[in-house]
Amino acid sequence: MYYKQAESTFMEWKVYILFSKKLSRTYTGCSSDVSVRLKRHNSGNVHATRYGIPWELIYEEAAEDCTAARKRERYFKNASGRKKISEIFKS
Repeated sequence: MYYKQAESTFMEWKVYILFSKKLSRTYTGCSSDVSVRLKRHNSGNVHATRYGIPWELIYEEAAEDCTAARKRERYFKNASGRKKISEIFKS
């Protein structure tokens, strides 16, 4: 299942969440080009995700700029953000 939040044309940075069936874990990151970044994750070129290949994009959220995207990424990586991720995917 894949969720994508509505976006505007002026937004280019995105926060994304990947899921590895192999590890049953999620990975959260941000990028200006999510499709290219996903390819890097699945090629084994990213140390943090190389053992969970293949990764699947399950959530994407637009941000106004790099700073906003990194702030949202940090939110998803803390306890309340992980709880929010669980709530999103329970429904």
